[in-house]
Amino acid sequence: MKTLFIIIQLLVAFGIFNVWLIRFNHSSEWRGSNARNMKEEFEAYGLPVWFLGFIGFLKLLCASLLVLGLWFPEFVRPAAYGLVLLMMGAISMHFRVKDPMRKSYPAIAMLGMSLFLAVA
Repeated sequence: MKTLFIIIQLLVAFGIFNVWLIRFNHSSEWRGSNARNMKEEFEAYGLPVWFLGFIGFLKLLCASLLVLGLWFPEFVRPAAYGLVLLMMGAISMHFRVKDPMRKSYPAIAMLGMSLFLAVA
C-alpha cells in the first residue's frame, strides 16, 4: 500500500508540473472550450488574468509539497486537500463552458487520486 501511495503522490505532482510548466503554452485536447494554451483557457472560463497566476501558484505549491512529502509526510494531506478543491474548481469550469464530459477526465482523475492521498 505504501508503494501505491508514493506512486500516486508522484503521478499527481508530476502531472501538475507537466500541465503548468511544460505544456502551459501548448494546445491540448483537454483544454476548456477551444483554448490553445492556459491563458486562453482561463479567458474562456471568464476568469481574470490575475487568477491564472494565483491558481498556478497554488497548484505548483501543492505539487511541490507532494514531492517534499516523500521526506516530510505531514505535507501530503494538506497538499492533497488543496488539490481536491482545485480540481473541483477545474471540473466546474468545464461545466461552466459546457465542455463535453471527456474534457473533464484528467481533472476527475487528479481529483480521485488527490482524494485518495487526502484520506488514505
